[in-house]
Amino acid sequence: MATKPPKGDPVQDSPQVTEPKHAAAGLPAIGHTLRIAQQQMGVKRTALTLLRVNQKDGFDCPGCAWPEPDHRHAAEFCENGAKAVAEEATLRRVTPAFFAAHPVADLATRSGYWLGQQGRLTHPMYLPEGGERYEPVTWERAFDIVAEELAALGSPDEALFYTSGRTSNEAAFLYQLFARELGTNNLPDCSNMCHESSGSALNETIGIGKGSVLLEDLYQADLIVVAGQNPGTNHPRMLSALEKAKANGAKIISVNPLPEAGLEKFKNPQTPQGMLRGAALTDLFLQIRIGGDQALFRLLNRLILETEGAVDQTFVDEHTHGYEEFAEAARAADWDETLLATGLTRPEIEKALAMVLASERTIVCWAMGLTQHKHAVPTIREVVNFLLLRGNIGRPGAGVCPVRGHSNVQGDRTMGIFERPAPAFLDALEKEFGFAPPREHGYDVVAAIRALRDGDAKVFFAMGGNFVSASPDTEVTEAAMRRARLTVHVSTKLNRSHTVTGARALILPTLGRTERDLQVCPDGKSTEQFVTVEDSMGMVHASHGRLEPASTHLLSEPAIVCRLARRVLGEESRTPWEEFEKDYATIRDRIARVVPGFEDFNARVAHPGGFALPHAPRDERRFPTTTGKANFTAAPIEYPELPDGRLLLQTLRSHDQYNTTIYGLDDRYRGIRNGRRVVLVHPEDARTLGVADGSYVDLVGEWKDGVERRAPGFRVVHYPTARGCAAAYYPETNVLVPLDATADTSNTPASKSVVVRLEQSATD
Repeated sequence: MATKPPKGDPVQDSPQVTEPKHAAAGLPAIGHTLRIAQQQMGVKRTALTLLRVNQKDGFDCPGCAWPEPDHRHAAEFCENGAKAVAEEATLRRVTPAFFAAHPVADLATRSGYWLGQQGRLTHPMYLPEGGERYEPVTWERAFDIVAEELAALGSPDEALFYTSGRTSNEAAFLYQLFARELGTNNLPDCSNMCHESSGSALNETIGIGKGSVLLEDLYQADLIVVAGQNPGTNHPRMLSALEKAKANGAKIISVNPLPEAGLEKFKNPQTPQGMLRGAALTDLFLQIRIGGDQALFRLLNRLILETEGAVDQTFVDEHTHGYEEFAEAARAADWDETLLATGLTRPEIEKALAMVLASERTIVCWAMGLTQHKHAVPTIREVVNFLLLRGNIGRPGAGVCPVRGHSNVQGDRTMGIFERPAPAFLDALEKEFGFAPPREHGYDVVAAIRALRDGDAKVFFAMGGNFVSASPDTEVTEAAMRRARLTVHVSTKLNRSHTVTGARALILPTLGRTERDLQVCPDGKSTEQFVTVEDSMGMVHASHGRLEPASTHLLSEPAIVCRLARRVLGEESRTPWEEFEKDYATIRDRIARVVPGFEDFNARVAHPGGFALPHAPRDERRFPTTTGKANFTAAPIEYPELPDGRLLLQTLRSHDQYNTTIYGLDDRYRGIRNGRRVVLVHPEDARTLGVADGSYVDLVGEWKDGVERRAPGFRVVHYPTARGCAAAYYPETNVLVPLDATADTSNTPASKSVVVRLEQSATD
């Protein structure tokens, strides 16, 4: 069933399907990388650009937030990072002539892949109320339009300021400063949709919402548990770290509903032996049922408690709180319930236990497979319990490792992009800048969508990202966005969010990480600026763009915020916005005085490779929680219940995408080529449900009180998933995730546990 897309937009529901791969990277990754890069950038630009990625004097990859080693390879990038760089450094351009030829109604029919392939935005563009096309606009007029709409609001809380994880520390700090000086804490960000559950659980249990390990800890670990994560596609450079850990004697347990090629074998393209032979990574694969992780870790904790000498009693006595209540709950863990929740066998769990008991230094890494469930926060708390029992936080080679997504998503939060800021942070802002920041909590992503839907928010301003495609409940989200008076997107490239607009809309084109940032001084001379980022392990370093900007009409993100703030806040603001725009070092000086850990920021970031932020649990075994100790927790065991004739669906990425950015239509590790509208189903489940391999179905999501959502036209692919489970790519399946289906405490969309039934497509 191939539905005919608009002219020039490739078919995405009729892929070629082969057997999945059992190894990642190697020569195919090199070939694919070079082919994509040369298509976008040409041969010379490819060589000049890729050799600067993630180098100490180069620019930070705009892809994932995995840290760089101190000693770096000349090609310190992965396949997906190269794709991200290629799309940003592309020679393709989206000019005003493009918008004149493509009304918004036409753009709205296009796929995200087609939109992204058109190239870099070159001019500020404006869609007037009632208009059919975006038209070029000056920067001055663009800022006037935003100022007009903000001035017309009944309250600053009717404005929303969203942030993507690719925003630099400097831009993020200015952005939150502007929003708070305006008078609102409405700062939803992409963390709300991914690792908010991690932050919620870790803040409660260890007192800081970040991971406690550095890259060197992975190399020293005896055991690494990788749960709910696919490094081969989402963080390919992590495979190099796992390879080195294995060479040093570490064992690896992978916990996932899907077998992942990268965790089976890694063919390191940086070495001849790696490309030819590769390294087997996983020692034990636990193919868990979706949402069963809390039950697994709870039973392991019971078995540790029952093993004489397994608990690090000295650590527990000196550094933890709540042990007895936790232990009582853990001892009640039931084998039969755990096997039902996890789909695992008793021998598999016993083998995992033996590996745990043999390890003196254990790290648990996780990503969206743990964070996007209703019971995500208790699951991550149980992971912390698991590590605390054997003293595996605050010692080398051990700790918690939430693997973040976008580059600098963690740094944005550190800079104050948070709808629920700590009072101490607001106190520091007030002292430094001389205004009283609002204290009332703002909207997170889900609450922001509700506010737009209900008319409580009227202006939506996005610093990067693709909010419409990243958010849950697509139809509800799009209808909510269309109720806004004004939608504004600071972007480098086209995406779906530019086609789902308020009454008025602006697209503001910005510099990318790859590009030189020249700011004009009062004497007319230009000075080259750099920005900084924080990686997934709390390392802060500089990023220097080197390419000439895609257009002379681009502004940097800090410049956009500064000029907007000057226009909106006017002379009443005591903040030196003009000074900040001309010299980013002055921004870093203020960050140093507001954000703990950034003291002497400018001097420390000048050191090649940057510096590590302090982390009390890791550095001192000090836990800044309400109890002053690491907190054991106890919660009822939860796991999704699956009615007869239904499957539990998880949304996931293909290998040719990063978050909502689609680089291509292949997922070669899973054997999918030239298509995205597929649903992966276990052959036995498919036979029970009567759906043949290659048939077409509609995915019908079932929610409370008989409420349903439908994603039509997916090709069934028989695939070795966990029984009772299915998988399909987002953003195509975000339509199935109800706005109210969120994690307790963190309010993160529960995108990894959607109950669906498969119905034969009407046009099959």
